[in-house]
Amino acid sequence: MAVVKVHGYPLSNDTQRVLACLYEKDVEFEFVNVHLGAGEHKSETFLALNPFGQIPALEQGDLKLFESRAITQYIAQEYSDKGTHLLPVSGSNKTMALVQLWKEVEAHQFEPPSTNLTRGRNTQLREIQKRNNLIAVFLCVLVRFLFTFFGMTTDTAVVEENQGKLDKVLDVYEARLAQSKYLACEKFTLVDLHHLPNVQYLMRTEVKKLFDSRPHVSAWVADITARPAWSKVLDLQKPKQ
Repeated sequence: MAVVKVHGYPLSNDTQRVLACLYEKDVEFEFVNVHLGAGEHKSETFLALNPFGQIPALEQGDLKLFESRAITQYIAQEYSDKGTHLLPVSGSNKTMALVQLWKEVEAHQFEPPSTNLTRGRNTQLREIQKRNNLIAVFLCVLVRFLFTFFGMTTDTAVVEENQGKLDKVLDVYEARLAQSKYLACEKFTLVDLHHLPNVQYLMRTEVKKLFDSRPHVSAWVADITARPAWSKVLDLQKPKQ
């Protein structure tokens, strides 16, 4: 089988989602770092992988995939006999339906407010992220650092609006997790994995209180963020010695 190549950036939430899946499935892969500051994601070479010019992209022989959730679905199915079973075994239609349901919840209910809180904490940061140059990338990292460690916000209305939306989502999660160890079933699946990047970031901000105040959600967060595969993803973000 052809080698799996992942084109992305270690600090990208969508890239992290794909990497977590590969580590969970114990699939060997080659990571190709896409230099966003140099505009490599808009180059002809990368646009041949993803015509929308967004990371990540997966390449395996003549197969080219983009959109992180589509990539994780492929990995989970293609390597179903390896590593962690991230999808129900064949024949369990009820459980599969629940997996699909909660995947939709993550993508359409959890993702929007949580992403607005991780990437769009103020209008200035959103403008910085649109620019394709090294200075912009540096400023983006610096601003996110300041937000994380000093709780800085300049767009209070946006933050409060999205915290309110996330608060309602987490109420639903608390009720669900009171009945099930994980969101879709009693086993860790793609549903839980898809939450990891945004959850990890938010747990380093003042939004952490929304998770901590709900005992079942808090236990779930502690469980999924402690997985060895996720630790490997976080290790990729550390500066090389």
